[in-house]
Amino acid sequence: MDVSLASAWAALGGEPGLLPRVSTVVREGALPARLPVRELARACVGVCALAGAELGARRAGLAEVPRVRVDDGAVATAFVSERHLLIHGRAPVAFAPLSRFWRTADGWVRTHANYPHHRERLLSALGLPEGDATAVGAALAERSSLEIEETVYAAGGLAVALRTPEQWAAHDQAAAVAAGPLVEHDRADTAHARVTPPSGAPEAAAQAAVSASSGGAPLLPAAGVRVLDLTRVIAGPVATRTLALLGADVLRVDPPGTPELPDQHIDTGFGKRSTALDLTRAADRRVFEELLSGADVVVTGYRPGALDRFGLSPQALLARRPGLVVAQLSAWGPYGPWAGRRGFDSLVQVATGIAVVEGSTERPGALPAQALDHGTGYLLAAAVLRSLTEGSADGHGRVVRLSLARTAAWLLESAARRGEALRAGGGVGDGVDGAEGRLAERDSPVGRLRYALSPVSFEGGPGDWARPPGPWGADEARWG
Repeated sequence: MDVSLASAWAALGGEPGLLPRVSTVVREGALPARLPVRELARACVGVCALAGAELGARRAGLAEVPRVRVDDGAVATAFVSERHLLIHGRAPVAFAPLSRFWRTADGWVRTHANYPHHRERLLSALGLPEGDATAVGAALAERSSLEIEETVYAAGGLAVALRTPEQWAAHDQAAAVAAGPLVEHDRADTAHARVTPPSGAPEAAAQAAVSASSGGAPLLPAAGVRVLDLTRVIAGPVATRTLALLGADVLRVDPPGTPELPDQHIDTGFGKRSTALDLTRAADRRVFEELLSGADVVVTGYRPGALDRFGLSPQALLARRPGLVVAQLSAWGPYGPWAGRRGFDSLVQVATGIAVVEGSTERPGALPAQALDHGTGYLLAAAVLRSLTEGSADGHGRVVRLSLARTAAWLLESAARRGEALRAGGGVGDGVDGAEGRLAERDSPVGRLRYALSPVSFEGGPGDWARPPGPWGADEARWG
C-alpha cells in the first residue's frame, strides 16, 4: 500500500468520493528524508482533517463536506511541535543523556531512558548502581546487540538492537504487524439508541455551522463528545489534542505515581484537562466508573492487555457503555511476540530498519521528526472521527487499533514499492519556509507559551485550541 491520502482514507473506510474535497500545498523542502516522510505526514493530517469535516457536515446537516486544505509547511511544523515550544522563553528538555545510540560488540543498540523508572531499569540490567554515559557506553560495548535487547527488556527497561529492513522483515513480530491493516476497525455487536451527536446538543452543532459560515464561531465537529484520554508520551496525546481542537471535552487520566514529562505534557496538552486517578483504590475507581458512564470515546495508549485487569478491555468497556468508541494505540501492534513490549517512536525506527535507511555507513540515522508518533496520532484521531460518523448512523460502538510499527511498515512498504530512495540525505528541518505564520503565543497556567498551531484545517474549522495546557494532574476528575 502506497503512502498517499487515498490509501489512508481507504484504510479508514472513508467514502472515495470525498477525496476531491482535499487540496494540498506542496513544499518540496518539508521534512527532508530518504523515505517518503513528507507524503506520510501529509496523508495522515489530510485524512484527519477530512474525517473532521465529514463529521461536522453530518452533525450540522450541511449539504456538502467543507473543503480541506493541507499545507506541507504547517504539517512539517506541527510534526516537530516540541522543537518550537517555548515556555517563558525556555526551550523544552529533549532526550535524556541515556536515550541514544550506543556501539555494541557487534553493531548498535538504541536505548530510551527519558522516564526515571526506565533509566533505573536500564542501569539495573547493566549491573550499574549509578551510571553516566561513559559507564553505560563501556558496559554496552562488551555485549552483543541482541543480548542487550533481551536483558534490558527482561529488567523492564527499553533497548532495541539495530536491524536492517530485511532483518526486521524476517522477524516474527514484523510478520504479525504486516498481516494486519494500517487501521484495524471493528463494529461492536451491540448498539445504543443514542442521538446524534453522541452526547447531545445537536442544535449547538448546527448553530456553530451557521455561525462559521457567516464568519462567526468555528464549526466544531466533536462538540459535546466526551473523550477519556488514557494515553501517554506523544502519539496518543497528539490524537486527543486534535480531538480537543475539534471541540471534544477531553479529560486525560493518569496514575498518580508516574507523572508525564512536564514539557512533553505541555506540548500535547492543548485543549485538554488533566487529572490523576489510582485505579487500584476503590474511591478513585468509583470516580473513574462515573466518568466512563458519561464518555463517548475512550483512547488508550498502554501496552495491549495492560489495562485489562481494571476491566478496561474493549469488550468490557463496550459491555458497560454500548455505543462507545474504543481506540487503542500501541508501539508494536496487538499481536505477535512483541505485542506486550513497551516501545517508543525512536525504538520502532531502530527495530524496523528505518534508522539504517536514514543513516550512513558510519552511524544509524533517524527521521526528521518523530513521524511515527505524530503520523499515527493523526491517523488515530481520524479513526475516532470516522467511528463517530459511522456510529451516528447505526448506533453501534467501534473498536479501532493502530500501532507505530504498522505505520512504520506502511512507510517502508511504500518506498520499496517505488523502488527508490526518494530524497537523499536526512535532516531536522522544520519546513521549507520555516515556521512563520504557523506559530502562536498565549498565556497559560504554566507560563507564557509559544507553540505550533494544528495543521488540521478545513473551511469554517477552528484555527487554535479553546484552552491552553495546564499542570499535569491538576484538574478535577469530572466532565467540563
